[in-house]
Amino acid sequence: MTPPPSGPANTAGTQRSGRDTAGAGSGVLGARPAAGQTLHGQDPELVAASSICQVSPTRCQARTRLYRDGRLELEGFPVADISDHLAEGSVTIWLDLRDPDRADLAVLSEEFGLHPLAVEDALHHSQRFITSQALITVRKDDGLDIGAAVQRWDQNPDLTRFGVGYLLYGLLDYMVDSHFDAVQSLDDCVEEIEDRLFDDIPHSMEVQRRSFQLRKSLVLLRRVVLPMREVVNAVMRRDLHVVGDDLVPYYQDVYDHVLRAAEWNDSLRDLVTSILETNVTIQGNRLNIITKKVTGWAAIIAVPTLITGYFGMNVPYPGFSDKAGFTASLAGMILAALVLYIVFKRKDWL
Repeated sequence: MTPPPSGPANTAGTQRSGRDTAGAGSGVLGARPAAGQTLHGQDPELVAASSICQVSPTRCQARTRLYRDGRLELEGFPVADISDHLAEGSVTIWLDLRDPDRADLAVLSEEFGLHPLAVEDALHHSQRFITSQALITVRKDDGLDIGAAVQRWDQNPDLTRFGVGYLLYGLLDYMVDSHFDAVQSLDDCVEEIEDRLFDDIPHSMEVQRRSFQLRKSLVLLRRVVLPMREVVNAVMRRDLHVVGDDLVPYYQDVYDHVLRAAEWNDSLRDLVTSILETNVTIQGNRLNIITKKVTGWAAIIAVPTLITGYFGMNVPYPGFSDKAGFTASLAGMILAALVLYIVFKRKDWL
């Protein structure tokens, strides 16, 4: 879950924006990082180390950040202090919970005053809510490199004055960029398979197996990429008051990237389908060529077989028991085979 519901007027499920980082946490294509590492090879226990809370009522790892008037003021402060800071009114807070259980999520009600239904939804994938002062990310694993998201925020400190709108933009921008990286990687794999299609040494089974794997991966990626269009559109709604006029161009850029990633993914799916069809066609053509050649050679061999069968009869015939007859039959077999070979070769039957 990215942003949860905000303010007293919000009820669970009435306002939607942001992105379910729990769903994204499983990683593109369902691939999970090696134990003890994030997608960028860093220790998940240490990424964004300055924001890790040393004092927290949760058993799961928690990270906190506080921005005041567009400037980063505190990091790693106790989770129990969140409600006190929110009362000040001029702050923006980020809370990240890594693999929380039901008891850990109770802190959302205690510190943010969220409705119990909203907290309950945080246990499930694809739940999206928004708040005016805080961004809450709930991750089921380290598929989402939260350290990279924090670095994205720090790259543009001048934009932090836009509060939650900018934090959400940085998170969405990073996630969409990761979608692009995934699509690019799959595109490279598709090109490699295309090159193998017309190799002198057939790779039919390998091409078919990898094509099916790629198509499955593209379907999984599509399930991640397509919902982002709705997410970004929902965040940009005027009635939510999350995206100010100054942030609209940034969100529009993210939306354009989402569309490009979705279109690229769909084009790759079509291309993989074409590769599978082409592979089947190539296999059929190769089988026809093999059948044609075998049939041609069988026809060439049939003539000598006919001659030897005829002269093998135990009846007198011209040249019977004579070297001249043997020579004539041998010459006939060689000549007939040679003529058939030349004719078949000219007709491209061999």
